[in-house]
Amino acid sequence: MKTALITGASDGIGLELARILARNGHRLILVARRLDRLHKLREELQLIGPIEVHCMGLDLSVHDAAADLYQQIQLLGWTVDFLINNAGVGVYGAFAESDWDKTAAMIDLNIRSLTQLTHLFLPAMIAQGSGRIMNVASTAAFQPGPGISVYFATKAFVLHFSEALHHENCRKGVRVTALCPGPTRSGFAEAMVAPGQSIPGFLQRKSLPDSASVARYAYRAMMRGDAVAVHGIMNRIMAASIGLFPRSWVTRIAAGFTGLR
Repeated sequence: MKTALITGASDGIGLELARILARNGHRLILVARRLDRLHKLREELQLIGPIEVHCMGLDLSVHDAAADLYQQIQLLGWTVDFLINNAGVGVYGAFAESDWDKTAAMIDLNIRSLTQLTHLFLPAMIAQGSGRIMNVASTAAFQPGPGISVYFATKAFVLHFSEALHHENCRKGVRVTALCPGPTRSGFAEAMVAPGQSIPGFLQRKSLPDSASVARYAYRAMMRGDAVAVHGIMNRIMAASIGLFPRSWVTRIAAGFTGLR
């Protein structure tokens, strides 16, 4: 039985991926800060069948958390075949006015933790000649984002890092996928804004895809071993066309969407 490790599994795309992997018979390690939500999800998943589900309540923005997670899994004796680095957070507002502690925690979660977990679990995948890693980036990775500047920059790191690792390891049996969803209906937008702030309009559109549809697309892309997976036709067109315009235009257009002109 293959084992999947999913971070940020208590909500949104991570939760929906857990449901898909459970239906496909995978053993699961679910990680999130909210352990109570993970326990509730485990109860739901075990109705599907005799699936082993191990829950870990960890804040991966804390510096030792990724190493602690790795050590706990080593003690379990489970081999991770699918690593899904889904945990992430955003901070909305002008950078100069931002709370530095929140910004630093976002960088630690979106970049450092993701990179460290990949570094810890990748060697065993190479040694066994198989494995899948999916790092959740965003369509934000393709352009700067005034008003959400650091978040956009962290996702650009995730995209470029994942593409490079895919090239380094695909001939060794390990495929690395950068998932790039656009705005999605989940709890992400609410968590991104500070008390009293309004959620940016582009995150409130009624036409936004739900997390379940994004997760279904993500799972297929991961199993195919795609290097980059951009969800949605319009998002793919956007990602492909950005290079056709001057960077200053791209930045001004992005600022119009994020609400910081």
